[in-house]
Amino acid sequence: MKTDLFSYPTPFTPPTTEEDELSVLRLIRSRRVGPATFHRLMREHGSAAAALEALPEVARAAGVSDYAPCPEAAAKAELKAGKHAGARLLLFGTPDYPAALAQIEDAPPVLWALGRIELLTRPMVALVGARNASSLGLRMAHRLATGLGEAGICVVSGLARGIDAAAHQAALETGTIGVQAGGIDVIYPQENTELARRMAEEGLRLSEAPPGIQPQARHFPQRNRIISGLAAGVVVVEAALKSGSLITARDALDQGREVMAVPGHPMDGRAGGCNLLIRDGAILVRGAEDVLSALQATRVRAEAASPSDPAPRKVPRDEAAITARILDRLGPSPSAEDQLIRDLGIDAALFSRLLTTLEIDGRIERHRGGLISRPA
Repeated sequence: MKTDLFSYPTPFTPPTTEEDELSVLRLIRSRRVGPATFHRLMREHGSAAAALEALPEVARAAGVSDYAPCPEAAAKAELKAGKHAGARLLLFGTPDYPAALAQIEDAPPVLWALGRIELLTRPMVALVGARNASSLGLRMAHRLATGLGEAGICVVSGLARGIDAAAHQAALETGTIGVQAGGIDVIYPQENTELARRMAEEGLRLSEAPPGIQPQARHFPQRNRIISGLAAGVVVVEAALKSGSLITARDALDQGREVMAVPGHPMDGRAGGCNLLIRDGAILVRGAEDVLSALQATRVRAEAASPSDPAPRKVPRDEAAITARILDRLGPSPSAEDQLIRDLGIDAALFSRLLTTLEIDGRIERHRGGLISRPA
């Protein structure tokens, strides 16, 4: 089967220098600078070096007087640790950075990559599911990964035990990518040490975390957005009603990816999440053919859709008043940024700049899917 239907356009970007690499790493590792703020600063200042220079003043404007960006020595130490692990640093906006991932609004500014970088140019589908998978679930993951691999698709998952490991094992020969929650040199769980070693040689491992970072609970939801962001679609093989796999499915929906699920017996708790997804509109999957057909249909719909120009917005001038209006609209429950822009009737660029100041000041928190809230 042809696989160009999963391709994404990659804009040409000149190669970065070693100095650019260091500046980008310093910016994203600076205090209170997450992926969304990183991208806003880059848009506003044009380069990581210029954003770093402006960052203390941005912080002062937000009321933080003792702010200092990530020290150059810390960034150099991370570069040294990554290269010692045999990994390569991929920067957002460079030709080697995965094109599909670059399209999500909170794309990781940097990725440590260990293995076959060329796999990032392949069409990808994510297979995720339960860690305590059933025998039937493991067989299904193996069957799907094998079938997708034979069709030229690279299988993406999270290198966890259960469904993830089964999918990676089955796709080692045809192409697989594992996204890690911790550092590129930290294997978790330990039982997947041999699988991770083979993937560094035959597949590819990715991480946005600095080398040496041990995975914590808060890292896994962040990791999940990368799994779905890399792929044209996400297939959930087995998942309970409250599971990380459903977080990945929600990320996929937010990113405009296709969501698919393998149905299971209603009395099996490990099938509850999959059955819920199907009830709510996810595509039912019986085999690799269903996945490929769904993605083909998605491509046809996308080609048929015509883009519409956004309506012009009124731009109020009093920034202090606008900031107060933004904060008045926010509470502890996350709200969508685009909805706030519509409700307030303000310019998107101005809104972005004010959010950057509010985030550095610690007065708002960002969440996946373009959501923001007041700190709890």
